[in-house]
Amino acid sequence: MLSPAATETLVVGCGNLLRGDDAVGPVLVRLLADRDLPDGVRLVDGGTAGMDVAFAMRGVPRVILVDASSVGVEPGTVHRVPGDQLMDLTPPEGNLHRFRWDQALGFAQWLLKDEYPADVTVWLVEGESFEIGATLTDAVSAAVDRVADAIVADVGGAASPEGAARA
Repeated sequence: MLSPAATETLVVGCGNLLRGDDAVGPVLVRLLADRDLPDGVRLVDGGTAGMDVAFAMRGVPRVILVDASSVGVEPGTVHRVPGDQLMDLTPPEGNLHRFRWDQALGFAQWLLKDEYPADVTVWLVEGESFEIGATLTDAVSAAVDRVADAIVADVGGAASPEGAARA
């Protein structure tokens, strides 16, 4: 019986598919699913479930998180930040459904101890519209394509013909 390759890199797309540019992470994971990624790369649609993100990281050497941001810069602006610079150690107030990925990083470091990833990178794409039912705006969609290409290059995969044409 064949076993899947061990996960060396976990790519987690966070966000809500139903809220416009907040869908950055899940859309990116779907784009990467159509790319030629090496064995050992696992894709996870983390949605809005921060607790699930924390547990998915157990024992994985490298984690890449992708999400939308809203910090007031030009829509489509991409930030690549080491995870330890974005970790939030504040526990969620009252409701674990509001457990965000930045809190998941802090929680996972505490919970997983030696099984916490040695390398965590967060890609953030500045959103423009977070309205319910909206799709990605053009600037954010183009930025997601660029981030997908960068992640494929980073993990040693090859862009799909469609992905190469979008770059």
